[in-house]
Amino acid sequence: MDIPRIFNICESDHRIHNPFTEDKFQTLGAALRLKHGVSVLDLACGSGEMLCTWARDYGVFGTGVDMSQLFSEQAKTRAKELGVANRVKFIHGNAEGYVSNEKVDIAACIGASWIAGGVTGTIELLKRSLKTNGIILIGEPYWRQLPPTDEVASGCLAKTKADYLELPQLITLFNDNGYEVIEMVLANQDGWDRYEAAKWFTMRRWLEENTDDELAQEIRSLLRTEPKRYVTYTREYLGWGVFALIKHF
Repeated sequence: MDIPRIFNICESDHRIHNPFTEDKFQTLGAALRLKHGVSVLDLACGSGEMLCTWARDYGVFGTGVDMSQLFSEQAKTRAKELGVANRVKFIHGNAEGYVSNEKVDIAACIGASWIAGGVTGTIELLKRSLKTNGIILIGEPYWRQLPPTDEVASGCLAKTKADYLELPQLITLFNDNGYEVIEMVLANQDGWDRYEAAKWFTMRRWLEENTDDELAQEIRSLLRTEPKRYVTYTREYLGWGVFALIKHF
């Protein structure tokens, strides 16, 4: 079980696999008023940076699940580096349908709502692992400005304009699913740059060492086209944020 190899290649040097930076996760942790002993489930956790740093900074404990073999191993290594391997564990597995054996204080899916078919399905999945009055965290893209055409949307790696919502409509969707938005932390353009541009350096170094690999031509093509695509489309149109939800009072 693994994600497509090309993602493992392009993001192999990322600690955070979304447009957040480390300070944004610190901001989010403070905004959630995390305390020692809070339990967290993180589905599609990537390389485990959120869980590991929160365990270090706030004393949380929890479990991360990710289907990338590489990212799962990186998460375990990061936990050891930060001295929190006794507080967090990482499972290499499919997060689709994953439900914790014990209810948690916070159930998260940061940037991977595709594991349950979108926002509504992800809320339904996460709440199965959640304590009463627990917090759901969802990381989700939204349109900063609505693309004028589906062609522009495809430049943001969406299929059509309908793939994402504008921010007010996304908040409405959370409400329609029975949840109040109690906090949010939004990515900024520096976060987007660090997430996207870091891939280009990684791709270049990988090509230098893997010139005969079966994916070399595809990576070479991406390296030549991704910078312009990103600054033309994604950087201008697409936002991203993490939203904290609690069931309607």
